[in-house]
Amino acid sequence: MQKTSARLLSLLSLLQSRRDWPGTLLAQRLEVSARTVRRDIDRLRELGYPVAAVKGPDGGYRLDAGAELPPLLFDDEQAVALAFALQLATASGTDIGEAAARALTTVRQVLPARLRHRVDTLRFTAVERPSLRSDPPADSGVLTTLAGAVHAREVLRFGYVSGGGALGGPAGADAPVRRVEPHHVVTWGGRWYLVAWDLDREAWRTFRADRISPRVPAGPRFTPRELPGGDVAGFVADAFRGSSDGRGLPCVGEAVLGLPAATVSAYAGDALVEELGPDRCRVVMGSWSWAGLAAALGGFDADFEVVGPPELRAAVGLLARRYAGAAVPSGDRPGSR
Repeated sequence: MQKTSARLLSLLSLLQSRRDWPGTLLAQRLEVSARTVRRDIDRLRELGYPVAAVKGPDGGYRLDAGAELPPLLFDDEQAVALAFALQLATASGTDIGEAAARALTTVRQVLPARLRHRVDTLRFTAVERPSLRSDPPADSGVLTTLAGAVHAREVLRFGYVSGGGALGGPAGADAPVRRVEPHHVVTWGGRWYLVAWDLDREAWRTFRADRISPRVPAGPRFTPRELPGGDVAGFVADAFRGSSDGRGLPCVGEAVLGLPAATVSAYAGDALVEELGPDRCRVVMGSWSWAGLAAALGGFDADFEVVGPPELRAAVGLLARRYAGAAVPSGDRPGSR
């Protein structure tokens, strides 16, 4: 059996991890008797923790939020930033995910209702990929607005600067206004995106958050549509192969490059790069033409092997013939005299 002090910390952690706990389940988790649980609950109350009794067949306990809990000295923006960071860690796929989820529950428990509501609206999906890009950070206020619209299921209006416009900040007042049904806020390779159904174009689109300037008021509520494939991570991974704006590119191919993955990642944009060894990596990237994709692979100045599809292999052969012909001086070409 744990010592009393250690057992109290374990009990407090359990109470913070879910809303209601049956007394018998707490006893099982702590490996003590129900009587010991009751005594430990009384000790927590003496320390100032507002543990309420829950009525029911088995009885139970609930840790209520209140002023008597030790205060967290966070201002509003720090609390929002902490919620973002913990949710990102939860979805990162690392071994700290479970601990981050419990930490988020603990932080939420002691927040005032006003901030607790803001934190509850911050729901997004993290799709991680290494990136060496130095893009301007997305505005936290914009991210909060986007996440709130997703949570409320409200049509969102915003100005948007496309890829050809000025970057480095939210869209200006003159930017074209888009109307969308927001579905997910996504982080990918160091950037933030909104996955949404574009009402004017009647298609799924992915928008960079640093190019969005929300407009008020928000639109009407809507019934969410089903995302293609039903999985936002899979949808985003498919959409971003070779594309920085999520619209996809018509020509996507795969090759093995004779370079380290870290070297290729620094210049591969939104391509998918997988390490195969110290000096080899697999690259999946896209372009607007097969010849353009073949030229992009050649631009890495290294030996490479085309994995597929056949169109990419044919484009590499076509460029090889063109380059071979261009390397011959004009006076030595057949028919030049």
